[in-house]
Amino acid sequence: MSDGRRILTDDGAESADPNLPAFLARPVDKPVYHGFPLIEETRTADGWCFGAITDFNDADSGDAFVVAPDGTRAGIVWDVYEKNELGEISPPEPGRWGVYQLWFRAPVRTVEDFTRELHAWLPRLREIHARCK
Repeated sequence: MSDGRRILTDDGAESADPNLPAFLARPVDKPVYHGFPLIEETRTADGWCFGAITDFNDADSGDAFVVAPDGTRAGIVWDVYEKNELGEISPPEPGRWGVYQLWFRAPVRTVEDFTRELHAWLPRLREIHARCK
């Protein structure tokens, strides 16, 4: 659990240990955030997609990740607050192009809200991804 919210898992994800969920026992050939679900409704025509770590329905904050068209990933920590700046929590490292703090304009009640808020940050995330390549 994260701040009392349910952690979402991809029950079909392969685990390196049959006694542990995939996100705790990620196989060596799988990317970071393996074991957490991609939210297909967030997928863009050019191949960007967001995944969720914590349940985002009826939430004011949470944890997520973004997958670029090339398959590389970055972490996202989001909160609702009147702020229009992106913060770096963790710099790029092998296997992940960083972890970033994003500020949503309104609480997330539905997958449509989640998609709208994340897509609003996509131009900035694209810039960061391009710099990290």
